[in-house]
Amino acid sequence: MNQFPRWAWVPFWLGIAFLAIPLAAMFVRVPWSALPDLLASDRAQDALRLALLTCLITTAIVLLLGVPLALVLARSRRPWVRALRTLVTVPMVLPPVVAGLALLTAFGRRGLIGAHLSAWGIDIGFTTIAVVIAQTFVALPYLVIALEGALRSAGSRYERVAANLGASPSRVFWRVTVPIAAPAIASGTALAFARALGEFGATLTFAGSLQGTTRTLPLEIYLLRESDSDLALALSVVLIAVAVVIVAISTKLSSGTGERVVAHG
Repeated sequence: MNQFPRWAWVPFWLGIAFLAIPLAAMFVRVPWSALPDLLASDRAQDALRLALLTCLITTAIVLLLGVPLALVLARSRRPWVRALRTLVTVPMVLPPVVAGLALLTAFGRRGLIGAHLSAWGIDIGFTTIAVVIAQTFVALPYLVIALEGALRSAGSRYERVAANLGASPSRVFWRVTVPIAAPAIASGTALAFARALGEFGATLTFAGSLQGTTRTLPLEIYLLRESDSDLALALSVVLIAVAVVIVAISTKLSSGTGERVVAHG
């Protein structure tokens, strides 16, 4: 017996078609025979190298900051901590240009913090560091939200048992919390990496577009869309392929998270 009405198939297939047709149309236009030569160009290589480098650094920072942040949001009962949950989600809903302007007014040469750094000879804006900051700003919430939800669903029963047996908070975190939340951490990390890889607006506003320094894959595609559409399509294929793999991994790990939560429940 179906668990949903038959008419749901109509909007289901309409939604699938709406999402699939633009992607299919782009894949039809891709010059597949020239793809290796296109991806071997200097512009493509610079964009791919920079995108991979910055996304890996961003992902490491997101893990370092995001896991403790999600843990405190999920476990702390202090009212002001709960109020900060809204702040964590703000970068997810900000227009990319607004996010870039916020970073520029904070870390730019005349920014709130950037002005002091500039006085010491440290300029962040329009550098590779600015790319990493922009990517981290927009990607961090994806890990935090995914992990916080998993921690709340899993509860804290095992952590309380470990604490009652004399384990220190740090030992409980590494030996109990992290293993239980490992699928959610991996899934959130994959989502954060994908978001960082696709970041465009905040990076362009805060870091600019300098080949080999700040011009990541999405920026290169944007610039090439009129001057060299074949190369733009080739890079788009790479971006979509990576995104598909990451989303598939994230979906698989998310299902693993749900199974583990049920098992521990």
